[in-house]
Amino acid sequence: MARPYRQKNCPVARTLDMIGERWTILLLRDLFFHGPRRFQDFQESLSGVAPNTLSARLKSMEAHDLIVGRSYSEHPPRLEYHLTEKGKSLGPVLKALRDWGQRHH
Repeated sequence: MARPYRQKNCPVARTLDMIGERWTILLLRDLFFHGPRRFQDFQESLSGVAPNTLSARLKSMEAHDLIVGRSYSEHPPRLEYHLTEKGKSLGPVLKALRDWGQRHH
C-alpha cells in the first residue's frame, strides 16, 4: 500500500489517497467504460498486474466505497465488481483523462 499524502486540507491529495495507487485508475476505467467485471476480466485487461496486487486494489476500492463485489457463485465463491454511486461519480474525471490522452498522445 502506498503511503498516504497526509494533507487533509487538500482535496487533490485526499483523492489521490483513494485512487492514486498503480492500477486503480485502470480498474475504474474498465468498470466505467465496460460495465461490471470479474477478477478474470481484470487480469485479461491489465496484463502485468499480479493477482495479489489486483486483489489488494479491489479490496481498497471496496473499502473506499468506489466499488461493490456481488457474488455470482457460491462454490467456489466468486464476485463480480460494480461501481457504486461514488465510483460512478468519477466518470467525468475518467472521460477527461481519456480525452486528454487522445489529444496529447
